[in-house]
Amino acid sequence: MTEQAEEQAAREQATREQELTDRVAASFDGADDERLRTVLQALTRHLHAFLREVRLTEDEWNKGIEFLTAAGHITDDKRQEFILLSDVLGASMQTIAINNEAYANATEATVFGPFFVDDAPRIENGGDIAGGATGQPCWVEGTVTDTSGRPVPGARIEVWEADEDGFYDVQYGDERTAGRAHLYSDDDGGYRFWGITPTPYPIPHDGPVGALLAASGRSPMRAAHLHFMVTAPELRTLVTHIFVRGDEQLASDSVFGVKDSLVMDFEELPAGTPTPDGRAVEGTWSRTRFDMVLAPRE
Repeated sequence: MTEQAEEQAAREQATREQELTDRVAASFDGADDERLRTVLQALTRHLHAFLREVRLTEDEWNKGIEFLTAAGHITDDKRQEFILLSDVLGASMQTIAINNEAYANATEATVFGPFFVDDAPRIENGGDIAGGATGQPCWVEGTVTDTSGRPVPGARIEVWEADEDGFYDVQYGDERTAGRAHLYSDDDGGYRFWGITPTPYPIPHDGPVGALLAASGRSPMRAAHLHFMVTAPELRTLVTHIFVRGDEQLASDSVFGVKDSLVMDFEELPAGTPTPDGRAVEGTWSRTRFDMVLAPRE
């Protein structure tokens, strides 16, 4: 084939591919829901652009279908492999970034994670969320304010975390409730509780998402963290967590949840050091402070 013929063939191929993209996008023109139409047509354009950019082979397409099928098969009421996939591709964090726009000095949001449970037990300020979960005791305190610095009394604060072995209570398969609770900020917006010092742990990696990480040379490890969800009237719900300064996993968190503003100092105290509330603690313990700022709801 001559050079001129090759150029003509390339133009013809590009035209055919673009015409198909345009035809598929136009097929959604009749959607009554304008938002649905916008999303589906944008999805079509970007998906086709990806296929054309990487020149996806039919064998690779089949492997992709097999991967998604495996993700569906391993998903059940306790495990959502598609959310895990979204997490490791950064799609979850990107969605969070889009829907939690920067506002003044408001605390940054991060991933919700798959281990939140409704109706966690209530504790009073100064109570203990561990509930038998193993780990080094950790005193956590701080305030909840709005972006003007006004205290937010009565904010509901949900907290949950893994134990020192890297497991959440729901991963044990029994009826235990441990490492989670909710409490309310007091009149001056303050809160405080005992938990356990966060430790790194791997996301579930015995399924297709784990195989994807292994094939791409990525670690399944999450940086050590403690989850928060804070709600208050007229203020934006904050879903976030704090990380341990110095943790080796901060730069390679498998779900891209780490933000510099959420990395906190966890001070380790030697055995025998008096605790803030006079609690007797055997061995070492740690403490940290996390002041949260809530943005307006609108």
